[in-house]
Amino acid sequence: MRILATLAACACAGLLAACAGAAGGTATASGADEPTTVRIAAAADLKFALEDVRVALAAERPDLVLATTYGSSGTFYQQLLNGAPFDLYLSADLAYPRQLVADGLAREADLFEYAVGRLVVWAPTGSPVDPTKGLDALLEPAATRVAIANPEHAPYGRAAVAAMTTRGIEDDVADRLVLGENVAQAAEFVLSGNAPVGVIALSLALSPEMRDAGRWAEVPLDLFPRLEQGGVVMGSAADAGAAAAVRDFLLGETGRGILRDYGFFLPE
Repeated sequence: MRILATLAACACAGLLAACAGAAGGTATASGADEPTTVRIAAAADLKFALEDVRVALAAERPDLVLATTYGSSGTFYQQLLNGAPFDLYLSADLAYPRQLVADGLAREADLFEYAVGRLVVWAPTGSPVDPTKGLDALLEPAATRVAIANPEHAPYGRAAVAAMTTRGIEDDVADRLVLGENVAQAAEFVLSGNAPVGVIALSLALSPEMRDAGRWAEVPLDLFPRLEQGGVVMGSAADAGAAAAVRDFLLGETGRGILRDYGFFLPE
């Protein structure tokens, strides 16, 4: 199953759960409490890492169920401003959750950083572009299309443009950029062969779908602003305690180990 198709299915499931699960756990006919659903708006680079977190959390906290929708952090920010019913927001740019606090939609005490993202140049096996050359690969004649996330609302897209600008190649590459709605869609463009090379999140390059399907080289961290990823428990959360429990699990030993496995740096 391709990344984009998986994201679409998760988005539908997450939005349905967000609308239907606002009341949290409910009592069954036998009197037992059903699991509490925590509705999460998550950056697309978390798609695979967070699914592993979901499995680990279910083993430890069967009373919590995650209804996760994946997309671009900037798009989620706008949706949350307009009252989208999410309990927990996990952004690829800590600035968005901070702004929600400034907007009065969440408490500063509920703001947290969970990871630092990393950027890679990735190309599928058989591509005529050699991604191990790093950003210089984007200058090859075979790099007829370069997939990145849309920099207008996707932090990884902004980071990709910043890296190309710092490297002095943005003007050479600009007319060949293919923009995904988010970094997972940009990865899908390359994985499917619609673009011979892309600049995507390391966490996706290390995913089960991509880790054996191509080659990559990391973009030096000094070429783009630090990708501080953070989140916040929303002030409108249906069950703030349950959302905080999911946050604490992500920031705990198991959650941090999963994030590390997907190439994230961990905040000090």
